[in-house]
Amino acid sequence: MKILYGVVGEGMGHAMRSRVILEHLIAQEHDVEIMASGRAVDFLSKRFEGVNRIHGLHMIYEENRVRPMKTLWSNVTTGAVGLPKNIAAYFELIGSFRPDAVISDFESWTYLYGKTHRLPVLSIDNMQIINRCTLPSEVVAGHQAEFQLTKAFIKSKLPFCDEYFITTFFHPDVRKDRTRLFPPILRPEILAAKRRKGDHLLVYTTGEGNTSLADALRTCGLECRIYGMRRDLKGEVVDGNLRFQPFSEDKFIDDLASSRGVIAGGGFTLMGEAVYLHKPMLAIPLARQFEQVLNARYLELEGYGRHAATLDDPTIVSDFLAAIPRCEEKLSTYEQDGNTKITQAIDAWLDKAAAGVI
Repeated sequence: MKILYGVVGEGMGHAMRSRVILEHLIAQEHDVEIMASGRAVDFLSKRFEGVNRIHGLHMIYEENRVRPMKTLWSNVTTGAVGLPKNIAAYFELIGSFRPDAVISDFESWTYLYGKTHRLPVLSIDNMQIINRCTLPSEVVAGHQAEFQLTKAFIKSKLPFCDEYFITTFFHPDVRKDRTRLFPPILRPEILAAKRRKGDHLLVYTTGEGNTSLADALRTCGLECRIYGMRRDLKGEVVDGNLRFQPFSEDKFIDDLASSRGVIAGGGFTLMGEAVYLHKPMLAIPLARQFEQVLNARYLELEGYGRHAATLDDPTIVSDFLAAIPRCEEKLSTYEQDGNTKITQAIDAWLDKAAAGVI
């Protein structure tokens, strides 16, 4: 089949997940046209030919929080330029590709193309859990406004897909039809990683200048291998027990697989990888980012880690370290084979699409 595949570029989780699905589709000899925005373009272009760049939503982060006004202004100003480029890209696509089906990882333009051309559309992401499942009150408590706003936004992004495949390590009740839950999709390097317990913490932050995090780590008593805080590094920089790392995917995965625990934001992809590798995690979700709050609170509800709004209280890290043995016990029973289950489901969905029964 000819498949139009869209990947949103906000964060790297969508691109990492899509890479696994795209490799499967190509191995099954489907003809795939990839449309992506933001950092997803660079990531996917290293692995696939002919990735098309389109404009997509992005967010502005400072001091571990989303800055709504800066985000709005940046998207309005760049969107004015991006809109005609997106339209031009799709007119070109119409004349040269003509897909049979659409798969979207939270990317609106591919979805719109599919709906306007009456094509079968499949949604694959982790975000739709907010819209299509019932979330318990203890998860939403204190964040009702952000929950309702996020839910409305997600509902408006891809409202009428033929089916929704949601990746998740937790399992709230599904409240809408045409919705299925699957374990997180894991990149091959994580599946191949050798799980072992070391004496260091893996720390990942996407915001530079996060001084409160660095200050909290200095007194934790463990070596901390920190990624993302200093993005211009060419080599390791050591400051006491803090070891600032330049980006290296191989070293990051090895440091994750051999860590005592993980401290990071509330992003879904790293959290799913940590859970798979049985690594307790302290999650500090971005302020005003409900999806990260959801992930972090479920992480603690499942017993896989702890969460905190900030690290201003110096006891938060020490309490997490004390809780690691209990989290390890909970994690020891976690098993999944998410890649196989979801790829089989995608194959079955495409068979139905080809037969015209969707």
